Amino acid sequence: MAALKPQALADTATDPGNLPVAKLGGIGPALVEALARLGLHRVQDLWFHLPLRYEDRTHLVPLADLRPGMRAQVVGTVEAVEKGFRYRPQLKVAIGDGVMQTLLLRFFHFNRAQAEQFRVGVRVLCYGEARQGSGSLEMVHPQYQRLADGAEVVLDERLSPVYPTTEGLGQKRLASVATKALQLLPAEAELELIPPSLCAEHGLTSLREALLYVHRPPPDARMDQLIQGRHPAQQRLAFEELLTQHMSLKRLRAAVRERGAPVLVGRGELHKRWLKTLPFELTPAQQRVIKEVAADASQPRPMLRLVQGDVGSGKTAVACAAALSAVEAGYQVALMAPTELLAEQHLRNFRHWLAPMDIAVEWLAGKQQGKARQQAMKRVAEGAPIVIGTHALMQEGVEFARLGLVIVDEQHRFGVQQRLALRDKGLEGEMVPHQLVLTATPIPRTLAMSAYADLDISAIDELPPGRTPVQTIAVSNARRTEVIERIHAACTEGRQVYWVCTLIEESEQLRAQAAEAAHTELTHALTDCKVGLIHGRMKPKEKQAVMDAFKAGELAVLVATTVIEVGVDVPNASLMVIENSERLGLAQLHQLRGRVGRGAVASNCVLLYQPPLGQLAQERLQVMRETNDGFRIAEKDLELRGPGEVLGTRQTGQLSFRMADLARDAHLLPAVQHVGEQMLARYPERAGQLIERWIGGAARYVNA
Repeated sequence: MAALKPQALADTATDPGNLPVAKLGGIGPALVEALARLGLHRVQDLWFHLPLRYEDRTHLVPLADLRPGMRAQVVGTVEAVEKGFRYRPQLKVAIGDGVMQTLLLRFFHFNRAQAEQFRVGVRVLCYGEARQGSGSLEMVHPQYQRLADGAEVVLDERLSPVYPTTEGLGQKRLASVATKALQLLPAEAELELIPPSLCAEHGLTSLREALLYVHRPPPDARMDQLIQGRHPAQQRLAFEELLTQHMSLKRLRAAVRERGAPVLVGRGELHKRWLKTLPFELTPAQQRVIKEVAADASQPRPMLRLVQGDVGSGKTAVACAAALSAVEAGYQVALMAPTELLAEQHLRNFRHWLAPMDIAVEWLAGKQQGKARQQAMKRVAEGAPIVIGTHALMQEGVEFARLGLVIVDEQHRFGVQQRLALRDKGLEGEMVPHQLVLTATPIPRTLAMSAYADLDISAIDELPPGRTPVQTIAVSNARRTEVIERIHAACTEGRQVYWVCTLIEESEQLRAQAAEAAHTELTHALTDCKVGLIHGRMKPKEKQAVMDAFKAGELAVLVATTVIEVGVDVPNASLMVIENSERLGLAQLHQLRGRVGRGAVASNCVLLYQPPLGQLAQERLQVMRETNDGFRIAEKDLELRGPGEVLGTRQTGQLSFRMADLARDAHLLPAVQHVGEQMLARYPERAGQLIERWIGGAARYVNA
């Protein structure tokens, strides 16, 4: 790769990485603001803002060679244009290259000027993903440009990186800024923070070359390796990112362990009364984990424990037992969940179980307004024993009288800083509350040690008796009509259905468009069933209204993006269809499937896939058909180490990494842990610089 020439700058700082992005030249206030929304404040932030994936625009694919699921660049002549407004605006453009059947370009969001560009006879260059439409292959919202008469198609010379971006900041602009930043990369010796002896011991290659390679892959780069994240340059960066994560969590744990915590020990009377009122018996696994939590909470140092258990394994009961110990010892408990839906579920359970014992359970969430909110906050400040809510619990003005235990459900939805913000509500001098973290994503122990290096781990590894196992089948998209007929049959019997749209994209807008397209299709096909829609671009109130309608049985079918992955409990929903299931990691497929099978009715999950399936995708779908055991699925996920498809929070659903993938990169963890221990012990300053480099502004929790 050709060396980039250093760019002359007026500000000749000794460390170019710490220069503000505005110093790069040609960057105005609006662009600075857009970059800041991505957390890109310094030149160094741009070096480590890594591509999500790559697009190959170095050649054209003949229309005859297109296959469903293929991302490709094509050129064709417009043969027909149709605008439809029956249910909502839709623009359909048919293009051909004179050789085979037509490719359909479909747009749901367009303006008049855009529609007028597509006239019969106009040549267009398009890039997008081919999918099987009703009559032919189609591309939904492809990137395109109109070609002048007789104009040559100009192809890219190298693979194009696709970066995580934000509204108002296009890929070309972001790539241009990244190029300017890369021109300031210092020499290898200045850039490298891992000591040379440790680099040599573990065969770590040049960090500088790795950065240049992933940002600007040469034309002859191995596309298969880059797509899977297995190229040596990507692995070098994944190593450093995992190392940073590991060291930051180890520092957090050490800092928290230096504090004191209240001793949550009572006579156990509340626990005994609670067990008598429970409408079910605790499983042996629940009893074991309750004892582990109680042992931690009885110590004068802060508990930091993760309870992982499969969907429906009874984590809420474990949380309730821990809460009763705190209440009996005279302390308050705060339980925080990532969505109002999930928080309300906990609230219903706690109130149902604790009402006979006259223990008040307070509710505090964003949708509470005015007088009701003020009164709830007053009761919390006066010592309400148990408070359940969303991130509203962390907001300014919420004060606790004596907070002794913080319970966080699905912590990866919050991030460590938010967990600490809630913990800080209970700061009393050097004393902090105990922390209990719950997750429904079982991950193998080796990975848990890396992902949650600041926590002790307990596993609820058995399900309560009586849960109906979900029958899972994999069906080709060619049989889509049959699947829709099956949905109709289920709705006619009074049951409810989820249809989940998955789109691997950096843009929430495109995810929403995919869901809207499915919603339109199902509304047309199921004329006597009410079909609802929920996606990430909707306002919280809109999402809540749709979910409430589905829970109340007013909607027969709910079309959703993966926002429904965690925390929706609709016992009457007994069928789930997951579109493009071959693109998802096992852990997320399992999470989604856990939304059905919650009632007594036999439940089914249909994994709709686009053929042809690769070997890894075949194995993943086979595992889903064979087992409902989340721990087995997690182990298999690690064993397969399939391509870490980017899903915002990558395959394990646990952590949002820029390059690393815990399942794919598990083989790096032993070396990561060894280098991390050495650096924290012998090179603490360099360890701090590494954490600052990768985590930046989010590193506040390192000194918690």
